[in-house]
Amino acid sequence: MISEQVPLSSLTTLRLGGPAEYLAECTSTDALVQVIRLLDQHEVPLLLIAGGSNLVIGDDGFKGVVVRIATGGISVSDSVVRADAGAEWDAVVAAAVAAGVGGLECLSGIPGSAGATPVQNVGAYGVEVGSLLRRVHLLDRLTGETRWVEPGALGLGYRTSVLKHSDHAVVLEIELDVRADGLSAPLGYRELSAALGAEQGERRPTAQVRDHVLALRRGKGMVLDPADPDTWSAGSFFTNPVVPEDRLPGVLEAIDSRVGPGVRIPQYPADGGTKLSAAWLIERAGFAKGFPGPDAPASLSTKHTLALTNRGSATTADLVALARQIRDRVEEVFGVRLHPEPVTVGCAI
Repeated sequence: MISEQVPLSSLTTLRLGGPAEYLAECTSTDALVQVIRLLDQHEVPLLLIAGGSNLVIGDDGFKGVVVRIATGGISVSDSVVRADAGAEWDAVVAAAVAAGVGGLECLSGIPGSAGATPVQNVGAYGVEVGSLLRRVHLLDRLTGETRWVEPGALGLGYRTSVLKHSDHAVVLEIELDVRADGLSAPLGYRELSAALGAEQGERRPTAQVRDHVLALRRGKGMVLDPADPDTWSAGSFFTNPVVPEDRLPGVLEAIDSRVGPGVRIPQYPADGGTKLSAAWLIERAGFAKGFPGPDAPASLSTKHTLALTNRGSATTADLVALARQIRDRVEEVFGVRLHPEPVTVGCAI
């Protein structure tokens, strides 16, 4: 189905974005492949949207064809979950839990589509999709061919992959390895373990873990709710920065001078250095929940300083201005530059 001048704000969780010149909705994988091949053959500008949870689209919209991935198939076997790219991610997790298989429960409540999860290497509460991926079905836009690839070919890293930095391939389907015994993956995140009254490394029934993950996420405004502007966001807006080891002493010294010696920022080992908490840096740079205030069109969530939200009347320009203010202040105070997690289209942070 083809529509014209469709507001992209209706297709993103931020509720932002100008009009799409044309919108094509694809409800089957075959149709999706055929439409993309045709548009690429004629060199028509193309934007792919599924769940719209990780997109910041400019106020001028998109001149070309927006292809909405509306495929939704989900299947669960004893050890494999398969999902179409357009399947709602939390529906995939719910199906796995209902079928009595484990591994995905810590990723409950994350908005967006299944196809976006390997692109972002989505993760939460100590689990990343990359650790569960069995294989990914891709359309190669350079050749028009489709093929299944294994996780090792995706360059998976912290909230990134080779798919994120290129538009040469489109995710069509994913398969994930799961546990057939109905128990969760070993609990590896302190906040979740504490909420469950469990030891780290312990395994619990998947439904119990899912319930607690959803409760924790709701408390942070991270589960979509049409009535709650704190959820009109792209989730965590900035990735946790990884500071190279040769720069870490200077950053820690800047932190000491700002907040006082002996106050330790959360630190985690990471490839290329030490990962710091973006939310901690944002708060200590002077930004409180709800900044800049209740009358602002765009603000930090009132529940979580890592989410930038549309309070109902924001433009993309409002959100971008807020993101730049936060990024620049954190860099000025601590010497650490924050990078946005969402993909930007027709705008730049």
